[in-house]
Amino acid sequence: MKLTITTNVSVDGVMQGLGGPNEDRRGGFERGGWALPLFEGEAETYLGDVYQRADAFLFGRRTYEIFAGSWGVMEDPSSSPIGAALNTRPKYVASTTLTNPQWANTTVLSDTAIRELKAKPGGELQVHGSGELVRWLLDNQLADELILLTYPVIVGQGTRLFPATGPDAALDLVEARATPEGITIHVYRPNGRPQYAPATAD
Repeated sequence: MKLTITTNVSVDGVMQGLGGPNEDRRGGFERGGWALPLFEGEAETYLGDVYQRADAFLFGRRTYEIFAGSWGVMEDPSSSPIGAALNTRPKYVASTTLTNPQWANTTVLSDTAIRELKAKPGGELQVHGSGELVRWLLDNQLADELILLTYPVIVGQGTRLFPATGPDAALDLVEARATPEGITIHVYRPNGRPQYAPATAD
């Protein structure tokens, strides 16, 4: 399957707490809800279309629990293209501690099983949020596509998509667009390691 990562980030790379002010308060984070005032119109339609393409979803444990507590308890999931996709398609969780997932159609996987799942025939296996999992997938060359929705805001604190240090990667730009609300959407494909300029003699 094609493994696609979709992540919403601020200009300074924060991915934490974008759903609402109380979604993720780890570390005393108090600036959640920064995406919602801008998430409408084209961005909402675009993301709904992305979810509709999924054959299955893969989550890290924390994001899975957040999604299960919101999308998983919708009274009428069919009222939203995102809710409909999440509640009708298989969900996989990369976790060594989750033992009894309550959201229907959920399977817990190990690292090895993720590779096996990706190797199966099919359409898109989508990852949303799940920062630690995203970094692991990129580090292990398992991601086929990275979609970044970047919001025109500097949050100033919170969990960043990428840490201060880590492996490097080259990305090919496949698509770029901007919404009237100022959200930029970039679609990338990983392409090995970056090329660096050679050192020059002093």
